[in-house]
Amino acid sequence: MLSADEATGAFQAERPRLVRLAYRMLGSLGEAEDVVQDAWIRWRQVDHSEVASPGAFLSRTVTRLCLDVMKSARVQRETYFGTWLPEPFATTPEDDIGDDITLTLMLALERLSPLERAAFILHDVFGMPLNEIATTLDREAPAIRQLAARARKHVQAAKPRFPVDREEGATIAKAFFEASASGDVAALRAMLAESVVVHSDGGGKAHAFPQPIIGVDKVARMFEGVARKSWIQNAQKLQDLWIDGLPGYLSLEPGNAFQTVALEIENGLIVGIYFTRNPDKLERLVERFGRGAASPSAH
Repeated sequence: MLSADEATGAFQAERPRLVRLAYRMLGSLGEAEDVVQDAWIRWRQVDHSEVASPGAFLSRTVTRLCLDVMKSARVQRETYFGTWLPEPFATTPEDDIGDDITLTLMLALERLSPLERAAFILHDVFGMPLNEIATTLDREAPAIRQLAARARKHVQAAKPRFPVDREEGATIAKAFFEASASGDVAALRAMLAESVVVHSDGGGKAHAFPQPIIGVDKVARMFEGVARKSWIQNAQKLQDLWIDGLPGYLSLEPGNAFQTVALEIENGLIVGIYFTRNPDKLERLVERFGRGAASPSAH
């Protein structure tokens, strides 16, 4: 049986993986951390002599807690103002990315049922054996195989065919910020694919476009409108980031508005632009990188 210190150590060793698991299930770091905290409370109360594998037990606990949270989260998403994007899971260029789920794939996972999402994440992302997933989800192994296969089919199109090289991604993100901050619409347009789509999430608390903007012409016109406002040139880039596997950055815009920008890139061109401006989703990043930043003037 594990001692109290050994039980604590076992949990702490699993904690980063558990947070990633919960985040991939829920799309919210705050909710993920709450779930992992609940799992810690349950871990402290369990008879550790009956636990053969702490990792499997904790994964099972976190997954089941996430499924409970997802029931209410789906109702909230239906009433969310405008486009919903997951809370940015960001790392610096020096950090290890962790796993290969991109923001695009996270959005595709939103279209799955909770059980399909759980089966896909546990099996395809975290490599859990089918029999363990079956126990976790209280299903037979063949049913789990079907759930994972169905999920895989739904999200296949969202998987990057050629994951962007980190150096190339950083170069494009740098050029994108410089062109957008200077109002160089011609340079911006040259970076965009014909089918580019802009998604922006303000959650009703910050300015954002309520619907996606689709196509290079419409996106270019959007940037032209922004470029007419000369104060946009006062935007500050606070930190280069990788956001759910996509290159991007955190910036401070005029009017004291923080935002993250993530760029989906294919064949050297930007096919997706994701602006997250909902302040509730940026609290952790602002705390880490934005403290002390001077607000750009809006004049």
